Amino acid sequence: MTIHYDDLETRAPAEREAAQLAALAAQVAIVRDKDGSCLPDIAVNTLSDLTKFPVLRKSELSDWQKEQPPFGGIHTSNITHVFQSPGPIYEPGGSSHDWWRFGRFLHACGIGKDDIVQNCFGYHLTPAGTMFENGARAVGAKILPAGTGQTELQVRAAADIGSTAYAGTPDYLKVILEKADEMGVPLKITKAAVSGGALFPQLRQYYTDRGITCMQCYATADLGHLAYETAEGAGMVVDEGVIIEIVTPGTGDPVPTGEVGEIVVTSLNPDYPLIRFATGDMSAVMDGPSPCGRTNMRIKGWMGRADQTTKIKGMFVRPEQVADLVRKTGADRARVIADRDGDTDKMIVQIEGDGLDETTITAAVQDILKLKGEVTFCAPGTLPRDGLVIEDRRTYET
Repeated sequence: MTIHYDDLETRAPAEREAAQLAALAAQVAIVRDKDGSCLPDIAVNTLSDLTKFPVLRKSELSDWQKEQPPFGGIHTSNITHVFQSPGPIYEPGGSSHDWWRFGRFLHACGIGKDDIVQNCFGYHLTPAGTMFENGARAVGAKILPAGTGQTELQVRAAADIGSTAYAGTPDYLKVILEKADEMGVPLKITKAAVSGGALFPQLRQYYTDRGITCMQCYATADLGHLAYETAEGAGMVVDEGVIIEIVTPGTGDPVPTGEVGEIVVTSLNPDYPLIRFATGDMSAVMDGPSPCGRTNMRIKGWMGRADQTTKIKGMFVRPEQVADLVRKTGADRARVIADRDGDTDKMIVQIEGDGLDETTITAAVQDILKLKGEVTFCAPGTLPRDGLVIEDRRTYET
């Protein structure tokens, strides 16, 4: 029988929605109190009102931080750490109980007070090491702050102290295990909590064959823990401390359940209230609750990057431009394809919808995308629902 981390995981959907609505209203009030110009004056009466707020992109956050370092003027409280990620982007961190919410994931991995977690995430500048350490403390586990590299020392430490669990990227545990085999040193690791890279099926099976249960979560430096695998269910269960939307790339418009789109997150952490923050990652909502008994929304996990910006004939074409094309022409959706005609780039624009005027569409393509292209019209419902609004089919032989 599944033992859940807390009662939040098994709430009735209506109860969760009411709690999220109250938390969202509080977040909006905090942001407006700090800087009322950041958000439009929109009443928050239902969760659907969230879609009326603008999407905040990392590029905008970076610009804000340059103007008002270190956090761009966004309200922060109870902050004990400042981290730096590539960009650079600066993220705040706190030391209070389960501040990044990773305890929920580690509990789902079966990690608890009897475990010693060998934490192989980096502690230098970036927040992953501290995030997982904070989560390990939340479930009562002991932590070896191992960081990355020095594999022989990792093996020796794991053997000497009896590490039972691993936290780190999916592939580095295999490096440690193979080094232990080479050294003839038996290890006691039976659980692995991984993130920050792809957990390929063959790698998961490798760990299973060695008696190690390996599960992954989805998280970002800005937002903390967002979704996690469970032992009994497919996909990833969304964390209780965030609201996740899946939208058409380049827009803030939600897609239907099952369609692939960009993950946009509203954090319900009042210490750092990010509202509709675009992660740049793609996923899709799964139907129904998880078989494990957790009732929150599930997503399919990481399904690629949403920033499909592509250079065609020397000009960048961006998802935002494709969204603008759809909006201004009355089409249902559009897809730009970059291809080759001999040694020359060519652009094909597929347009889906009823009653569209070819002359108007062709002119809009050139005006909005700044390029001439071949326009093809598609019947409603025929373009793939795979999240791609710009598809690059070009191959280059070397």
